[in-house]
Amino acid sequence: MTVLADDALQIALPPGAVGRKFDDAAVHGLSHCMKAVDFIVELDDRLLFIEFKDPDHPMANAKERGRFIRKLLAGQMDGDLKTKFRDSFLYEWASGRVDKPIYYLVLIGAAELSDAELLARSDALEGQLPVLGPHNTPWARPFIAGCAVMNLAAWNATLPQFPASRISA
Repeated sequence: MTVLADDALQIALPPGAVGRKFDDAAVHGLSHCMKAVDFIVELDDRLLFIEFKDPDHPMANAKERGRFIRKLLAGQMDGDLKTKFRDSFLYEWASGRVDKPIYYLVLIGAAELSDAELLARSDALEGQLPVLGPHNTPWARPFIAGCAVMNLAAWNATLPQFPASRISA
């Protein structure tokens, strides 16, 4: 079983899924001018762009955690998340590796986030990308099939085939 880990969070991939660390200077090579999602996972029928954010990291202090949550809930992280997706999409598209629908999943290591808050952040991110084209009509060539912002509980309830967990210290 393949496990993708970044600091204190990890996800396990099901058999047949191929995952790679993307936000890595040795792999990406253009971090000076393009942002990158943390991981790209290829399945038979889709690609997953995955970003980890971890305010509950064991080394984070309460002040940092609170600041992160306030920024997230105020929408102040939407622009960065949008840019990570767009730059990663452009990089993969220009490399000839975009031939399947792409889903953008943001895993937030913050147990305190409610389902309503996660849904609001998912809706806001969807509007930033945008999943639909002008006047809410489908794109002729979609570049994203969907997106979601989830904490560990929501991730594991929604994607049990990709179990997410915190790495023990």
